[in-house]
Amino acid sequence: MKEFARVILHGGKDHSLKRRHPWVFSGAIKKIQGEVAEGEAVEVFSAGGEYLGTGHYQPGGSIAVRIFSFERVELNFNFWKERINQAYTYRRALNFIENNNTNVYRLVFAEGDSLPGLVVDVYNNTAVMQCHTIGMYRIRETLAQAIVEVGAPTITAVYDKSAETLLAKAAAQATNGYLIGEATDSQVVQENNNKFTVDWVHGQKTGFFIDQRENRSLLAQYSQGKSVLNTFCYTGGFSIYSLNAGASLVHSVDSSKKAIELTDKNVELNGTADRHESFAVDTFSFLKENPATYDIIILDPPAFAKHQNVRHNAVMGYKRLNVEGIKHIKPSGILFTFSCSQVVDRYLFNNTVMAAAIEAGRNIKIMHQLSQPADHPVSIYHPEGEYLKGLVLYVE
Repeated sequence: MKEFARVILHGGKDHSLKRRHPWVFSGAIKKIQGEVAEGEAVEVFSAGGEYLGTGHYQPGGSIAVRIFSFERVELNFNFWKERINQAYTYRRALNFIENNNTNVYRLVFAEGDSLPGLVVDVYNNTAVMQCHTIGMYRIRETLAQAIVEVGAPTITAVYDKSAETLLAKAAAQATNGYLIGEATDSQVVQENNNKFTVDWVHGQKTGFFIDQRENRSLLAQYSQGKSVLNTFCYTGGFSIYSLNAGASLVHSVDSSKKAIELTDKNVELNGTADRHESFAVDTFSFLKENPATYDIIILDPPAFAKHQNVRHNAVMGYKRLNVEGIKHIKPSGILFTFSCSQVVDRYLFNNTVMAAAIEAGRNIKIMHQLSQPADHPVSIYHPEGEYLKGLVLYVE
């Protein structure tokens, strides 16, 4: 077995690893024995010499090591293939493999699948990979080969889109492109029989926000005959579900003209353009300048805060957005409101929406509390993996 550099922790800093939490913070490290380059695997030991785990080393940030195994392992192709296979087997249990109604799902969700720093989304026969750490990026070819072997015969191509997710220095040297398979920019896929064109080359993230699948399905249950406003619509996921469920009118709003073009394309694809109108404008401006009210409004903004030091500003942003949204809801209407900011936990988000309700002066009931779907699993040892929070509110 290969000898790894050893990361030795300060006394008393091993408790979280013994509870199988996969992060080693830089301040917990006493010393490193042996030579180690950024992205290489290291073994982590307590101050007393007890082995705690093996992970990728990434200096310079608050999280210095991300653990992918709490047992000593031989790091070879078979190890990574087995990790991918475990993730694939779990998705098969969720009925995403060879599903005639849905061929879009998340295959790997970082810590949730014991592969911290790696996200893989599947669009029909193409897997789109994003590495968030140098460690995963260094082995991207190995991971791609493992994905194709495990996903055969369905998955035939792997596209690496890590240039957007790596740290600045590494990102400057990274080039997006196919690791396996032929070069295509997009594909028409199905999600619960709703059709979408996904452009993973030019689109945000991996091309589609898969994490809202179940919440879109819930929206469809309430949409028949209703007027709907979908803000921060991106490619129109919520809009398509509402239209296909029989909404009388859907307005889609996004500040990105490219996003609106994709939304319009998806609306045409589903044959529902006669009940849809799109607006390439900032959501806050649209809400302030548009006096119209709606039966249903969706507020699904991008992350307002990615770090603790800007959390307060994010909370104020969520409050302001929800106040405006509530004002535009018709009596007996429904508000779907979300936060994907990891540093804003569920308790804080709920309190922020409550403050918005008080300011708006409407009587409001909580209908549903929402989260991410099961193909974005949260390890019981890593609660930080739960990033998506949502509320469905009945506004009297």
